[in-house]
Amino acid sequence: MSSDTVNIHEAKTHLSKLLARVEAGEEITLARAGKPIARLAPVPAQANRQPGAWKGLLSYDDPDEPLKPLDDADAGLVPSPTDPLNS
Repeated sequence: MSSDTVNIHEAKTHLSKLLARVEAGEEITLARAGKPIARLAPVPAQANRQPGAWKGLLSYDDPDEPLKPLDDADAGLVPSPTDPLNS
């Protein structure tokens, strides 16, 4: 990835051209009086999300039923309010 420094006046004048370079993968540093103040960089591609991809993989307790008490194996996962490591 190449990088270039451009002053604010040039950036305002050629914003469309700079954005085309960013879309092509370049990173542009914006400077005021030679001092870098901002960076134009490409946005990382996002994965395509598919609605319903998790369907059937998660289960939820019935919200109308009371919570079940923790068994001994799970009880150790919940910190005690009196535990000195909990403060």
